[in-house]
Amino acid sequence: MPQRNKIDLNSDVGESFGIYKLGLDEEVIPLISSANIACGFHAGDPTVMNRTISLAKENGVGAGAHPGFPDLIGFGRRNMDATLEEIKEYVTYQVGALQAFATAKGVSLQHVKPHGALYNMAVQNVEVWDAAAEAIAALDRNLILVVLAGLNRSKIETIAARHSIRIAFEFFADRAYNPDGSLVSRREAGAVLHNSEEVAERVVKMVMEGLVIAIDGSEIRLEADTICVHGDNPEAVGLVKNIRESLIASGIEVVPMGTFL
Repeated sequence: MPQRNKIDLNSDVGESFGIYKLGLDEEVIPLISSANIACGFHAGDPTVMNRTISLAKENGVGAGAHPGFPDLIGFGRRNMDATLEEIKEYVTYQVGALQAFATAKGVSLQHVKPHGALYNMAVQNVEVWDAAAEAIAALDRNLILVVLAGLNRSKIETIAARHSIRIAFEFFADRAYNPDGSLVSRREAGAVLHNSEEVAERVVKMVMEGLVIAIDGSEIRLEADTICVHGDNPEAVGLVKNIRESLIASGIEVVPMGTFL
């Protein structure tokens, strides 16, 4: 893998709802290059969506839709027995809603990243990625679909080619990986990494060498275009800042995925 000099940092934002505030969007958005904005099904509401689009625009951050299952109480983290047709409709509805706010602000949406259980179901079943890709292509073929790096790469590339859309392969900065490239379940010890220096080092290694140390100590090859960082508490915001600074210090530009894919 040739050393790359550009990478994207993405984070899930716009997840407040009504009077309930969730996350630290004002602190996180200036540190990232792409924002995954909740679209009202698992979190967010019209006011929050509008405000978050504005924050992204003000900070030169690529705005993307973060569609999930219609499950506010469960925050979109519970599996739903939805058909592929229903999934296409859920994605279309939510991306379309955010597109409207973006258009009103003079912003073009950059990407779509499924949320929570919808994302996890797609990781297990590529037909869900296919359904999302079909919905996205029908709306705007310039949109980029964000998918998990490390699993089913060739199948996903085939899906993207069939629908004439771009794909961004995603690495999770603070999550442990199994030897097969899947994420270690949050139910297992060591699934989430908390050491800021360790996380920053593994991110730089992945970007520069395409290698990640799995939870069993083995080294796996993993190539990604975008890095997911979580910034929903003060400690996490510090982690995002440290990752960004470490990348820049290593000669790697942090820029929106749409500028190099």
